[in-house]
Amino acid sequence: MMLIEETSVPDAALPVEAFKAHLRLGSGFGTASLQDEVLVSFLRAAMAAIEARTGKMLIRRAFQWSLSRWRDPECHTLPVAPVHSITRLAIVDRDGTETVVDPQRFWLERDAQRPVLRTTTAVLPNIPTAGSAVLVIDAGFGATWDKVPADLQQAVFLLAAHYYEFRDETRLSEGCMPFGVSSLIERYKMIRLGFGAGQ
Repeated sequence: MMLIEETSVPDAALPVEAFKAHLRLGSGFGTASLQDEVLVSFLRAAMAAIEARTGKMLIRRAFQWSLSRWRDPECHTLPVAPVHSITRLAIVDRDGTETVVDPQRFWLERDAQRPVLRTTTAVLPNIPTAGSAVLVIDAGFGATWDKVPADLQQAVFLLAAHYYEFRDETRLSEGCMPFGVSSLIERYKMIRLGFGAGQ
């Protein structure tokens, strides 16, 4: 399985000014935007880390997801949430020939933790040997920062501030998140109910 971000979050959608306030950076000295580039990079890094840990996409954008087989012929759990729509489903043969699936043959079961692709017929379209199914999905809490839940906003700021504070640190670390961040994102993590659940 492979998940590719088709559209990226524009800089204008990032809460740079709010992050500056969180860091209590000085203002009014004619250098207000001097650190914007580095602050944007830390915000993006923090968002990516939190999205990876939770499976929740913060800012709404398009993703392309490809897989080589269905785990269940009638449905398949999607890899991210929340999903607003499945805009395209295609079956690709081994030689690269692509067949677009009629949207009437599938539907999206919306769920905060485990959105699911479901068939309206007996089974999902057959994926040929050495072929793949390719979906384009629209996922994220919203197009603007204010649509992101407040606790996830705070988690992003705390983690980005951690990166900012230790930006000159060169030693290898254990890679764990600060406790405050971990506790804020805990309830958003994917719930696994058994062997292979959520895969």
